[in-house]
Amino acid sequence: MVENGTISGFTIRTGHETRSAGVRAIVMIEVHGKLADKVATQLRGLPQVRALHSTNGKWDFVAELEDRDLVSFDETLRRIRLFDGINTTETNILLKTSKASF
Repeated sequence: MVENGTISGFTIRTGHETRSAGVRAIVMIEVHGKLADKVATQLRGLPQVRALHSTNGKWDFVAELEDRDLVSFDETLRRIRLFDGINTTETNILLKTSKASF
């Protein structure tokens, strides 16, 4: 199939553990009252948001972010902080991840 042109190339995809993660962080987000759905929709629209968790207590959402470098991460964080309805955020950059054993 390579010879007759049916297959023109090959790609290798590695697992999550082997790819370069760039900058990863957890962002806790407090939302103003009735705007939670709007904020959640905006956050889900960002490719840098890998997961979005709703929570109880002080923080309404916990977002897991991943970006290619600190400059890009800073821009993403600035953009998030400008979303209408976000009162405050707290960000923790993830330095090292170990697998938990249960």
